[in-house]
Amino acid sequence: MTTQQSQTQVSTFSLLDPSLVKPALLQSFAKLDPRVQWRNPVMFVVFAGSLLTSLLWLLSWRLPELVGSEGRGFMLAISLWLWFTVLFANFAEAMAEGRSKAQAASLRGLKSKTWAKKLAQPVHGSSWHPVQSDELRKDHVVLVEAGDLIPLDGDVIEGVASVDESAITGESAPVIRESGGDFSSVTGGTRVLSDWLVVRISVNPGESFLDRMISMVEGARRQKTPNEIALTILLVALTLVFLVVTVTLLPFSIFSVSAAGAGTVVSITALVALLICLIPTTIGGLLSAIGVAGMSRMMQANVIATSGRAVEAAGDVDVLMLDKTGTITLGNRQASAFVPAPGVSEQQLADAAQLSSLADETPEGRSIVVLAKTRFNLREREMGTLDAQFVPFTAQTRMSGVDLAGGRQIRKGAGDAIRRYVESLGGSFPKELSAAIDDIARRGSTPLVVAEGSRALGAVELKDIVKGGIKERFAELRRMGIKTVMITGDNKLTAAAIAAEAGVDDFLAEATPEAKLQLIRDYQGEGRLVAMTGDGTNDAPALAQADVAVAMNTGTQAAKEAGNMVDLDSNPTKLLEIVETGKQLLMTRGSLTTFSIANDVAKYFAIIPAMFVGVYPQLSALNVMGLHSPSSAILSAVIFNALIIIALIPLALRGVPYRAIGAAALLRRNLAIYGLGGLIVPFIGIKIIDLILVGLRLV
Repeated sequence: MTTQQSQTQVSTFSLLDPSLVKPALLQSFAKLDPRVQWRNPVMFVVFAGSLLTSLLWLLSWRLPELVGSEGRGFMLAISLWLWFTVLFANFAEAMAEGRSKAQAASLRGLKSKTWAKKLAQPVHGSSWHPVQSDELRKDHVVLVEAGDLIPLDGDVIEGVASVDESAITGESAPVIRESGGDFSSVTGGTRVLSDWLVVRISVNPGESFLDRMISMVEGARRQKTPNEIALTILLVALTLVFLVVTVTLLPFSIFSVSAAGAGTVVSITALVALLICLIPTTIGGLLSAIGVAGMSRMMQANVIATSGRAVEAAGDVDVLMLDKTGTITLGNRQASAFVPAPGVSEQQLADAAQLSSLADETPEGRSIVVLAKTRFNLREREMGTLDAQFVPFTAQTRMSGVDLAGGRQIRKGAGDAIRRYVESLGGSFPKELSAAIDDIARRGSTPLVVAEGSRALGAVELKDIVKGGIKERFAELRRMGIKTVMITGDNKLTAAAIAAEAGVDDFLAEATPEAKLQLIRDYQGEGRLVAMTGDGTNDAPALAQADVAVAMNTGTQAAKEAGNMVDLDSNPTKLLEIVETGKQLLMTRGSLTTFSIANDVAKYFAIIPAMFVGVYPQLSALNVMGLHSPSSAILSAVIFNALIIIALIPLALRGVPYRAIGAAALLRRNLAIYGLGGLIVPFIGIKIIDLILVGLRLV
């Protein structure tokens, strides 16, 4: 993410933002609809228990026999706190959904109807007539000129222009869009700043990238992932176990006989409280919020995930395939040394290399000019006085250069291209220079050979700079059990050198679309989950095959459609952040599940002895908390059960802090903090609540 992130339309929101809290409070009551509650089986049991205890309290005014030994006030207090438990769980989900809806609302504000210039023929210069953007359809062709908004997503078929995409990406610097290649895709709602483009519309209204972004971040539309479904089944199973236990104890609510022969009534209200306290209400109430918040955190990182499944898969990834250029390296190769051929001085080579690069505006060309100035003080060259004709680089010749007055012809380019050029003019290519080129390649650098006429002068070493700190990040991933694979079009020697410097586990050199696709299939055949990034049409097959496929926003429409995530910043290194966000989601869910189940064990010691001590006095030995009375113990446990949900909402929304440690260390840490903590916190919390209730004489 760049420093411009603060300007992005995809905002982050405070947990205490009144614009989120107020709607969430209203939604908490709206979600009391039984049709909504039924979607969460655990909380539906709490909802049903709240209805039952409320009904019993109302009926107790006509049927006093329904009142247990605890009294009618106890029944009312239990009913209210059970309703609070349901409302707090609803509030957690509503807060998570509210953050996503707020993000969607900010995106929706970018949508606007605009006029488009629809062309009669798909070429620049043909007649056009104005139409509303919502009248355009797929395959229509429009002209977009400087100052115009691009009406819908499409592909540039003619022209080149700078485009302001800050409304979508938050990045203020304009980008170049042109026909052909991997930078031909344009997004509806962005603005052309200069020149013109002829765009073929690739979507129908309502299907644009912006529309998909809005629907993706709407938390309310999020489908449950397989992991969530599996965890829900586990929670339902635990709930059914405790439900069976409660039904088994139901006869005690009618009449139980103690060892002394005296009758003791255990109220249905107390049994309902027992059930609610022992089922996993904490994780049941927060489960949906955790999933929605995971997608929201991904959105805050300026990544659009098409589904919760994609976010979860990112957390389970164990193979990362990363492009070399722009991800592992800075992407701009820099001239680092002049390696002259036999009989040529280093200064002669530097002079010729600089002359051939004066009109070269690429970062490599600029770095050659700077290196020659630094090493040999070669400066003060006025291009206008050289009487030079510069030869541009082409994919066919794979070299560029300059023709000077007096017949001097200087060329620089790939080694094999310069070799053919020299030999075509009757010259020979020195064996020593070939060996030097191989040495440069083995060091992980790129050799750029310079020739004057039929004479090869030497090579310029262009070094691809590995990003600072990237080796340490790969080491962290290795500790987590994630294998890193570098993908590059470089030859094997260069790829091996850079892979060793960067610290990746493996590499794929001279990568083709077919090779990338096969590599992904090979890893998946071993049962691994694979993540990769891509931006070109040739990346689409591999993106479609990968388990986590991150398409660059600057890439082609085919790449975006093949991926299950889109990085709005078009930053290939974002893949590392995506994996961390996915793991944070899984860690949060696992940690809170551990905490919830440990809670239930602790609450068992609070509520069981208190409920049945009148029937079995021996159970008083289990009252390790020293709670005041059965009614205060039950009420304290119910109150704690409700308050712990509201206390954990910030953690569910922000996520458990991520640390790059191994699975075994992570399990130990999880059990120590959330397992042991889940056992200790209820003892402390329930005891404090019991003291407060007794101190206020509420029991």
